[in-house]
Amino acid sequence: MARQIEAQPYHLAFAPESTALLIIDMQRDFVEPGGFGAMLGNDVGKLRVAIEPIRQLLAAARKAGLFILHTREGHRPDLSDAPPAKLSRGGGPQRIGDAGPMGRILIRGEPGHDIIPELYPLPGEPVIDKPGKGSFCQTDLELILKNRGIRTLIVCGVTTEVCVHTTVREANDRGFECLVPSDCAASYFPEFHEVALRMIQAQGGIFGWVSDSAKVIAALS
Repeated sequence: MARQIEAQPYHLAFAPESTALLIIDMQRDFVEPGGFGAMLGNDVGKLRVAIEPIRQLLAAARKAGLFILHTREGHRPDLSDAPPAKLSRGGGPQRIGDAGPMGRILIRGEPGHDIIPELYPLPGEPVIDKPGKGSFCQTDLELILKNRGIRTLIVCGVTTEVCVHTTVREANDRGFECLVPSDCAASYFPEFHEVALRMIQAQGGIFGWVSDSAKVIAALS
């Protein structure tokens, strides 16, 4: 049965059976003190504000029976899937693959690469390991979604202007309808967060819709 989520630029009609919750990169290396994000000089507290809204939305989505997926950005231990341009970018003393407080930075299987305990996947919730910013690039995400008949994505996570935005753009080009709850995404740079959300809903929803966790939970209840 079709429902509606109150959103901008207009309400989004959706069917729970063809809707998925996609949680982007809520990894220890990005949102916990001492991780890669903090090592780059960022205030991880600006990302952690999204944890509780996502946790509440995740609980509501599980109760409503939505298909739920999680992503992690990271690389193979031998870095064979990490482009040299990505490895060299930044110029800091420690880079991807180097030893950090939570193991090797952004390496699959290391503690820092894993999802934070507050949002940890349940058995049966796919985890998409991606080597880049977008969740569709070099992954089987599109295949999984299409096999499940998914048409609508509720996209949460970090950071708003990088991995969330890239994923929404990729999904839009593949024909999926995307909604981003504003309090379920975050950035190290609040001004980037605000502009990224405005970009999604501009021009009649050029990339999708923007709402908030309370409105999405109300629509799922």
